[in-house]
Amino acid sequence: MVELIIHNARIRTMTAASDAAIVADTAVAVADGMIHAVGGDAEILSHARDETRIVDAAGATLTPGLIDSHCHPVLGCSATVGIDFGGMTDLESVRAAIAEEASRLGAGEWILGWNLDYKAFETAGIRGDHFDGVTGGRPLAVRFFDMHTGLANSVAMERSGVDGTETFADASEVVVDEDGTPTGELREIPAYSLVFDAVPQGPAEELAGMVQTKLLEMAASGVTGATIMDGDRKTLTTLQALEELPGGLPVRLQVALWHHPGDDDSAVAQRIALLSSSGRRFRVSMIKMFIDGVIDGGTAWLHQPDTHGESAEPFWPSVDRYAEVAEAYHRAGFQLATHSCGDAGVAHVTEVYSRLDPSAGSGAPHRIEHLETMTDHDVDSLVEAEVVASMQPLHMQWREAQGTDPWAARLGEERASRAWRVKDVLTAGGRIALGSDWPVAESDARLGLAWARLRRRPGHPESPVFEPAQRLTGVEALLGYTRWAAEALGRADLGTITPGSQADLALWVADPVETDPDELIATPVLLTTVAGEIIHHTQEVTS
Repeated sequence: MVELIIHNARIRTMTAASDAAIVADTAVAVADGMIHAVGGDAEILSHARDETRIVDAAGATLTPGLIDSHCHPVLGCSATVGIDFGGMTDLESVRAAIAEEASRLGAGEWILGWNLDYKAFETAGIRGDHFDGVTGGRPLAVRFFDMHTGLANSVAMERSGVDGTETFADASEVVVDEDGTPTGELREIPAYSLVFDAVPQGPAEELAGMVQTKLLEMAASGVTGATIMDGDRKTLTTLQALEELPGGLPVRLQVALWHHPGDDDSAVAQRIALLSSSGRRFRVSMIKMFIDGVIDGGTAWLHQPDTHGESAEPFWPSVDRYAEVAEAYHRAGFQLATHSCGDAGVAHVTEVYSRLDPSAGSGAPHRIEHLETMTDHDVDSLVEAEVVASMQPLHMQWREAQGTDPWAARLGEERASRAWRVKDVLTAGGRIALGSDWPVAESDARLGLAWARLRRRPGHPESPVFEPAQRLTGVEALLGYTRWAAEALGRADLGTITPGSQADLALWVADPVETDPDELIATPVLLTTVAGEIIHHTQEVTS
C-alpha cells in the first residue's frame, strides 16, 4: 500500500541521467519505505488510498535526503559540553570565558570546553598554566576545534594521574617541559583521553537523548543518513538505547569501528565479530583508522616536514602493521576508512589499498578521510586506485588571507595552495563524498553545500576565496551529499529518487542547486523523510 505521496514538486532525482536538470516528473509515491513510483501528479495520485498521507509540495524542490559522510554524533555530544570557544582567537578571550565558567561552578567541579582555536596560543604556546589565575583551583580539560589536541591544567592532570611519563603505541604525546613537567598540551586523542576519562559521566540514557536531539537537528537541514567515524561498544550501546527512546533513531547511520595503532590481533578479532551488528537504522560496516593526525598540531604525515620541522612521521609506529591490519579487515568484509590530512599519508594509504585483492572484500570502495593537501601525483594515484576522497571543504573556515593561519603557516605557500582538491579529484575521474566532521565543524548540511561551492565564508562575499579553481558547481555539491555519498558507502539504494530506492527525501522551499550559495543557510527544508517516515517537517507541509 502507498503510505505517502508528495506531489506538485520539482524533483531532482540525482540519477546519472539527470544530474544537471530538474526532471519532468512532479510526484513521488512511497510504499513499504521505498520509492514506489515517480511520475506526474495525476498518475501518482491515482495510487492514493484512504490511509495514504498526501503532501502538496506547492512547487518546492524534492531531492534525495542528504548523507553526511563523516561525523561523530555520539562522541560529539559527549565532547560539546561546557564552554564553546568558537571565535575566540586570543588568549585573553579564552581566559575570560574560563573565568566566567569557573564563577558559576562549585568548588572542585570540572571546567570543560571545546572548539579551542590554535590561533589563541600562537605567541604564548599551548600551556595549562595560562589559566591558573582564573580556575579557582578547579580541574580544567578542554579540546581544540579539530578534536586532535587537548589542554589540561595541573589539577586535572593530578586527578587523572597523568604525570608526563606516559608512553603510547602511536604518535600521541603528553607534552612536557625540559624538566619533564607536563605543559598541559595533550597531542592526539589517546593522550587527552587519559584526562577526559577521569571526568564524571552522566547516565547512558542522557547521552542517548542528546544524540537523538542532535540527529533531529541535522535532519532539519535535509540529512537522512550519516557515517559515524569513531565507533566502539559504547557507541553501539548508545545507539541501541536511542532506538528504545520515543521516536527512536531519527536518521540512518553507518558505523565505522575505530581501530587504534596499538590494538593487537585479539582486538582485531573482537571487531570482526561486530561486523554487521545492527539495529533498525544503524549498521556496523566499516573500520576507521588513523594514518596521521592534523596539520595545525604538527601531527600530520607530510612528504616533507612542516615549517616547524614536524609532521614528518606517520601515526603508526609500524606502517607494516597498518598494512597487515588493513588486509585483515578487508578480507573480513569491512569497508576501510583511513584518516589522512597530510599528503604522505594519503600516498601511503592509497598504495596499501591498491595492493588489496578486490575479490576478497565487501565490494564497497575503500576511503580516505580529509585529504587536506595532495600533490598532483597523489591525486592521480588516488583516482587510479578508485579510492573515495571523503572531504569536508567547510574545514577551510579557519583559514585566513595571506596564509597567516596556523594550518597554512605550517604548510607554507606551495602546499597550502594544494588544499582540499575536490574539483581536481573529480576532473581526474575520481570519487568524492562530502560531510561535516561534526563537532569539528557545523553539522548543518546547507553550510557544507555552500562551502563546497564558494570556498569562502557563506554570507560574506568580501571574505577570501581559497583556491577558486576547486569550487564545485551546485549539482556537484549536491551529488557529493547524495548519490556520490551513497556510492561511497557501496549503497545503490540510497542517494537517488528512483523506484526501488529507499524513500529518504528532503523537500526544499527553493532548489538547493539554483539557490545562491550565500543564501543556502537561510533556505528552509520543509520536510525530511527516512524510509518514508516523516522525521522533520514545518507547518507549511503538514497534511
